[in-house]
Amino acid sequence: MSLVARHLEANGIPTVIIGSALDVVEHCGVPRFLFTDFPLGNPCGLPWDRDMQKAIVRQALDLFDSAHGPRTTVRSPFRWRDDDPSWRGRYGRVDPAERERLKMLGEERRQRRARAKSGINS
Repeated sequence: MSLVARHLEANGIPTVIIGSALDVVEHCGVPRFLFTDFPLGNPCGLPWDRDMQKAIVRQALDLFDSAHGPRTTVRSPFRWRDDDPSWRGRYGRVDPAERERLKMLGEERRQRRARAKSGINS
């Protein structure tokens, strides 16, 4: 998405990225970036929290007016969940007891996709 934003900007279409991968997005050099310190896949906030989501989108739209130059990053003031401050330590962790089951599911998915792809191309 960051590279798409850069392409759009180069062609006169202004963009704002809302995202959680601070290092990746800043490395790509997007013009305007609203950083939300949330798990990946949840850049606009908690599911079903409309007030938080609206406020984050408003903040992103305000960034169009307030950005003073390229590569402007603004950090959202919201936190993921007050009742779960340790989410970051668990995020993306695979329980060793689940490793083999997940590995098998992944292999099955790859095989299904390969079969589907070969059927489309033949």
